[in-house]
Amino acid sequence: MSARRTLVHLAAKTVMVLGAIFVVTVLLVAMPGHHAPSVYNQGGQSPAAQEAATPQSPATPSKAMPGMDMGEEKVSERAAVADMTPGHHDAHSQHMFMTSMRAQTPEDLERANEIVTQLRAGIEKYKDYHVALDEGFKIFLPNLPQPEYHFTSYRNGFLEALTFDPARPTSLLYKKTGDGYELVGAMYTMPKRANEDQLNARVPLSVAMWHLHTNLCMPPRNQLRNADWTKFGLHGSLATEDACSDAGGRFHPVIFGWMVHVYPYEQGLDNIFAMHHHMD
Repeated sequence: MSARRTLVHLAAKTVMVLGAIFVVTVLLVAMPGHHAPSVYNQGGQSPAAQEAATPQSPATPSKAMPGMDMGEEKVSERAAVADMTPGHHDAHSQHMFMTSMRAQTPEDLERANEIVTQLRAGIEKYKDYHVALDEGFKIFLPNLPQPEYHFTSYRNGFLEALTFDPARPTSLLYKKTGDGYELVGAMYTMPKRANEDQLNARVPLSVAMWHLHTNLCMPPRNQLRNADWTKFGLHGSLATEDACSDAGGRFHPVIFGWMVHVYPYEQGLDNIFAMHHHMD
């Protein structure tokens, strides 16, 4: 083999290796369990970044976050579920950040109604929850009693980081029935580094409030089983890095990513884009 052909061969191999590394990196960043570094401003401002990074979802069974083992990851996931149930949240609370409502425009209303129309058409087949399972949606914490169960698609979560299709939500929201599940809504996600203008470009902030789970202080690993959860976790009193550090905990400014719920079978945009489904 000539020197030229050898160089070409080596160059081709190098390109293939670099390409593989790039693809793996993109997939890792996009996987719902992978958390890119970010900093949450505790002064009440939303996280600001110019690029979209990784879609996160509390409805996605995930690998542990950096610095977190699977035990505490499950604790935070359960807390996030509880945080999204009626009576467990407050706008701009210490553990949940919600976007501010913007002034409403006719264009916003038109776009919101179009989102609802496309969403209804896109998820109609999932009224049979078996179809969702057959298409790869996974039930998040199926054995934990919940007023609302998230069925999440890893594929849709990945695509949400790249493009927005109202008919393709990251998660489907179901209410448990006697013999199965009843479809009540859906959830869109955005990377936690997305800014409010990016969120608004998807679902208008004049009709919906996106939310983040924030300021999580986890106890020392050797105290995880017997921790004082009045202090630690998403419902705990420790909500700053300094307070968490003083207690020997490990602080995570933001977990998961931006989320917004949509209940397309309700009447009126206020009920459709509500934080929680109106339970019977």
